[in-house]
Parts: sequence; C-alpha cells; structure tokens
Amino acid sequence: MIKILVYDAKNYDRESFNKCLNDYSNIALEYLDTELSSQTIELAKGYDAICIFVNCQLDKVLIDKLLEYDIRLVLLRCAGFNNVDVEYAKKVGLTVLRVPAYSPEAIAEHAMALALAVNRHIHKAYIKVRENNFSLAGLTGINLYGKVAGIIGVGKIGACMCKICHGFGMKVIAYDLYPNKDLDFVEYVSLEELFKRSDLISLHCPATLENYHLINKQTISKMKDGVILINTSRGLLVDTDDLIAGIRNKKFSGVGLDVYEEEGDNVFENREDDILEHSTTSRLLSFPNVIITSHQAFLTEEALEAIAKTTLENAIGYFENNIDERNIVK
Repeated sequence: MIKILVYDAKNYDRESFNKCLNDYSNIALEYLDTELSSQTIELAKGYDAICIFVNCQLDKVLIDKLLEYDIRLVLLRCAGFNNVDVEYAKKVGLTVLRVPAYSPEAIAEHAMALALAVNRHIHKAYIKVRENNFSLAGLTGINLYGKVAGIIGVGKIGACMCKICHGFGMKVIAYDLYPNKDLDFVEYVSLEELFKRSDLISLHCPATLENYHLINKQTISKMKDGVILINTSRGLLVDTDDLIAGIRNKKFSGVGLDVYEEEGDNVFENREDDILEHSTTSRLLSFPNVIITSHQAFLTEEALEAIAKTTLENAIGYFENNIDERNIVK
C-alpha cells in the first residue's frame, strides 16, 4: 500500500481525490488542513510520499527533512514548480512530479471571463443593482469584436485563449519563441509590436528569469491607451508598482488578475478579518477598473478530476519504475 500525506487539502481536493481513489486500491491518502512547513513536516513520518500545491515553498531545509524521514517523492498537484528548489532536489535525489496539463480550457475561459467582466464592469453593476441602483453611469465598455487580442505565450493554455478570442471575432496576434503552426488564424509578431497593437493583452507564459517583470514601466509605455491587461499565469510576470502607476495614469481601461506578486499569504486563505496595512493587493483593489480573483482559474470539476488522476498515476508510476517523463520537474 502506498501511503501519501496530502497537505493543505481543501474540500474540493478531498472530493476529487476520493472519487478517483476507487480506481487505485493500492493507494491510501491522508488529508491535512495545514500547509507543509517546518512546524508540520514531522507529520510526514511514516508516509511514502507527500502531496503539496503551488503555494507551498519547498526549500532546502524541508527537502533535507523529507530525506531524513526516508521520503523521496513529492507530488505537486499543479503545473507550476517555481516554488520548489529544483536544483537541490535533483542533487539530493528527491523526485518531484507535477501535473503539466489538466484543463487548459479552464484557465483560458477564466482569462476571458476576467476580460469580459472588467470591460463591461460586471463587478460594479452587480454591486449597484444589489443596492437598487439601476443607473448606467460608469458602466460603458467596448466591443471586443473587431479588436486586437495580443496573447503572450501560446502553449496549451495560450492556444485555447487564441481560439476563444478568435471566436469572439477578434484579430489575434501572439508572441511565442515556438509558434504553434496549427493556429493558422494567429499572426505571430514581436513583443514590441504586440504591445503597440493590442487592445487586449493576456499573459500565458511561465515565470522564468527572462520573463520576470515582463510587464513593467517600459513595456506599459508601449501599450495603447485604454488597453485591457489579463494575467492568469504567474504574478511575477508583472511589476506591481509599475502596474499601479500605469493604472493611475489611465493607461488601462481594465485589469484582471488571477495571480499577483503578493499572493503568497493570501492564496486559498480567508483573511477577511485582517487589516492589510501595507498591502499592494489592497492598493490594486482600490481601483474601480481592477478585478482580482484568488488563483481560481484552474478551479473546474473537470480540472480537479484531471489533477487528482494524474497525481495518483504519478505515484503509481514512481513506485513501479514507470514514470511519465513529461511529468518530472527538471
């Protein structure tokens, strides 16, 4: 029996994993509400593997503790792994497996939902009508039909976003080091041209050293006035202070963020009773043309099922020496 300890398990995690467990009689899961940390890592003693999510920082100290407890497998129930000290894990022989693709449509659909909501001021209209205010003041948007959508990163998620924008009747331009030739309606351009031409910019690229603060003072200055910016990828792609300056200078008609630089302490947590005195998140939320969601783009029933199934398959593959090479964090 393979014993796996699942850290920071939410109700939706338990439900999706328990549904899949019927097909994996040789796996036993135990769930913890708490996140993996130096205070909770001792709870992993006696298990064969642990399962964590993208908001857990797996550093050298925690990796050494896992090895001390004879745990050599970490299962990420997500695609991103910038929270893991990958080089150290490889050096000491800790295998880290991820879920590289679960439902690209889920994330692309959420990106478009943010674009539509912030463009048509759905968040403001909802609040106004609840207060019996049926005035249309401040709710004017633009037609996306006929406008230019600029997609940065055309992997599986970016490709889905391209198709959605194309379906809306938008002209789709994109930037990617490895253009997807199957999208014959997409025009590939340089980053500079994309910034200059786009009415809607949506980020779908990984957080790498090269992409760090891709959206900054210089690149914002190249954008059209009134551009819509959407980020469902990684918070580190956007320099938050420069973004705030751009919003104050009325560069953006709308900004939709499912990820942001300061999200580490906020993601999946209820902080409604906290006063975030020095929070850039609070500063962003003070603008009427900004919508922030809590890293929920992946959150569909289909995606959760795919995450659970791939995670369990990763565990089986490891212990049967049949790992899917695509899922190894390298």
